[in-house]
Amino acid sequence: MSKRINPRNPKGFRDFLPDAMIRRNYVMNTITEVFHLFGFEPIGTPILELQDTLFGKYGEEAEQLIFGAQHQRSNKEPLAMRYDLTIPLARVVGQHYNDITLPFKRYHIAPVFRGERPARGRYREFYQCDADIVGVAGMEADAEIVTMMQRVLSKLGFPQFAIKINHRKLLTAIGEFSGVPDEQLPDLYRSVDKFDKIGADGVKNELVERGIDGEVVTRMMDLLQAHEPGTGSLDLIADAIGEGDNGLGELRDLVDYLSDANVPQENYDFDFTMVRGLGYYTGPIFETIISEPNLGSITGGGRYDDLIGLFRKQSLPTTGTSFGIERIIDLMDELDLYPASIGGTLVNVLVTVFSEDTRRESMKIANQLRNAGVNTELHFEARKIGKQFNHADKKGIPLVAVAGPDEIEKGIVTLRRLRDGEEFTVPMDEAAAKVAELLNQ
Repeated sequence: MSKRINPRNPKGFRDFLPDAMIRRNYVMNTITEVFHLFGFEPIGTPILELQDTLFGKYGEEAEQLIFGAQHQRSNKEPLAMRYDLTIPLARVVGQHYNDITLPFKRYHIAPVFRGERPARGRYREFYQCDADIVGVAGMEADAEIVTMMQRVLSKLGFPQFAIKINHRKLLTAIGEFSGVPDEQLPDLYRSVDKFDKIGADGVKNELVERGIDGEVVTRMMDLLQAHEPGTGSLDLIADAIGEGDNGLGELRDLVDYLSDANVPQENYDFDFTMVRGLGYYTGPIFETIISEPNLGSITGGGRYDDLIGLFRKQSLPTTGTSFGIERIIDLMDELDLYPASIGGTLVNVLVTVFSEDTRRESMKIANQLRNAGVNTELHFEARKIGKQFNHADKKGIPLVAVAGPDEIEKGIVTLRRLRDGEEFTVPMDEAAAKVAELLNQ
């Protein structure tokens, strides 16, 4: 006999039992409903991609987290596990361009893999939930992405949130205006991206240590932290650096479209310290952080007009966002945002088996309820009725149906509501209607 294996997960990977999967499916289904409402349609891609597809797109730090994945008998095509769903989208558009219609509005919900150090809200396998618009250069597409993000977070029940908005061109313009040398602009992105972790002083010190003049850093930090309600922040930056081709005009267009879409102003704000570390962004960028409790960003995205050009002769303008399903679920658990109807089971009714002699009648009752669309579990054993009730109570099943010899002879069934023990006796052909009535009370 083989040695017994100690069952455990690899670090950063998790199992989900039914109660957790029910909550996860609720979140994903809610987001999917909003995607459909906005006209996004699903695609699917493999978990494995060619290494050439993934590497050289994310930046050095991110690419250190990519999992290699090679079959032991083949090394002809070096493979890797997908890091996100954005690069696969770019490959799909390049590969299947003749089979899609522009603008291409796609969503994709699937696991991705990163060699992170596991921590609360941070896993090595986790689901991303992306929606992107390919083929629209104007800010109406970015506005639709932000509007859709706002609708999703509101529908999930988050009471207070603000989608942070910035522009990659504006970050560059602020750096150039402040006097950051062109060759050190990448250092600017890397350091400012740590603003939430090390604070303003930490960013200042790091930039000085990278060799940027202290006066330049101070001037730049003052602009990056400029903030006024509404579009006041844009006005402050414009007064300092002028309008020009620096992203300010696009952000103003974005605000106008958000106003037309009736997106509440309290649900979005400008934050010039927000960078989004991935190297492929070219325009507006978006991120949402819930401050209490703070598990990091729960959405992130932006415009990346050059990425698809890596997979075809001519690139296509693209913008989109990703919802961090794992962090959203952790926050919803902590804030108790699930509807009361989202419980530990999907089963509405347990049909008991009074004895072997009554099993066939119990099967008929279960079949009748299922035909009416009622999620029904039929108990498999003719054990003591009390134990069958305990089974239903342990699983959180709200109703139990009992049909013993007396009920069968009279053509009736007894329904017991477990939360208060109240019983209801109805004709068998009316059982489904009564169940529906009780479930809606």
